[in-house]
Amino acid sequence: MSPHVRAGGRYRMEEGEIEVDSIEPIGFPDITPELARESGFLGVLDLLKTAKHGRGEKIYLVRFHYLPPRGPKGSGKPSPKKPAGAGRGR
Repeated sequence: MSPHVRAGGRYRMEEGEIEVDSIEPIGFPDITPELARESGFLGVLDLLKTAKHGRGEKIYLVRFHYLPPRGPKGSGKPSPKKPAGAGRGR
């Protein structure tokens, strides 16, 4: 029906946050195989299985980036970086 996030907003995750860069209304012709792959899906059908929910007819492209968790509360220092390949995959 309408976006539940706003551009510039930060939203907590289990670890870290995401920050929304932009939100733009798009149509079905804008959902290309390239966009699906760029978004981390195998293809358009894979994207639509995940993205299609609710009774809304509007489509929004939400671009965001991940912000890693900060260090322990009150330290003001970022958490130490993990070596390449550490942690969970997507």
